[in-house]
Amino acid sequence: MIATAKIEAENIIKSLPDDTSFEDIQYHLFVAEKLRKSREQIKEGKVFSQKEVEKRLKKWIIR
Repeated sequence: MIATAKIEAENIIKSLPDDTSFEDIQYHLFVAEKLRKSREQIKEGKVFSQKEVEKRLKKWIIR
């Protein structure tokens, strides 16, 4: 079963301590959405191999 965004948000908020700030709630929801999108990209095969990542990073790394 796929949880709706509202149900997922409710579950995240319920799992947090009672003294959690709005900022902390936003952060947890942000991270949950990033993880959801990442899992979706993995399922769609939108990933890079370690070798491809290293190749792409070489132009950014100064030695």
